Amino acid sequence: MMKRIIGLLSLCAIFGAHATPSTIDDKKRNRTIPLEITMPTNETQCTAQTQCKVAFINAGYRVEHDKYQFISKLLNQRGYLTVAIAHELPGDPPLSITGKLFETRQENWLRGTVTIAVVHEQLKQKYPHYNFDQLMLIGHSNGGDISSLLASQKVSFIKDIITLDHRRVPLPRTRDIRVLSIRASDYPADPGVLPTLAEQQKYQSCVVTIDKSRHNDMSDYGPQWLKTRINRLIELHLDDTDCEALKAI
Repeated sequence: MMKRIIGLLSLCAIFGAHATPSTIDDKKRNRTIPLEITMPTNETQCTAQTQCKVAFINAGYRVEHDKYQFISKLLNQRGYLTVAIAHELPGDPPLSITGKLFETRQENWLRGTVTIAVVHEQLKQKYPHYNFDQLMLIGHSNGGDISSLLASQKVSFIKDIITLDHRRVPLPRTRDIRVLSIRASDYPADPGVLPTLAEQQKYQSCVVTIDKSRHNDMSDYGPQWLKTRINRLIELHLDDTDCEALKAI
């Protein structure tokens, strides 16, 4: 029995820390925001003096906010606290599918940027062992649009953004924020959303398309080969690998 317990503890240490469902009360907007907070694998190394990194994960529209475990586990192993945020709540207006989408979806995106700011403000006070002033944003589809909109507002606490096939909101053009956009191959982004090759070189951003991948598969529901490829790109990005090397894998 003792050997079994030790074995289970060892597996926990290897494969990641505990995930904790939680909520944030946004009293100004009368919203209770569901979260899933997952600690880094070696959370004992995180202190007020040596803060660990933080990543916010923003789901695609109608994808459950906790269905990006493959990314969260990778980041936990790399020393990140991950926070998966639910942006759509019962009673919210549906995401617009008509008209000029960059205009008609602004309500959803702006609401999402406020949600991220509220979560950032409250968790920064609750978790002093983590660096919320060097935040990474990760967003799939509509969650990537929300992340891109906030990053483009020159918010000082955002230092890194990774989008998974977002399609509507232009990525920030700046050297102050590291940018990686991982693209599926079934739908194009709107004009101007992605930096050109010249802009990628100028701002040291990176756009990588995964051949034979689908927009809707970039979550836990997708095939294992795609999740493995996405995680490899994220790992190389974290290691400051240059864009040409990322495109070559």
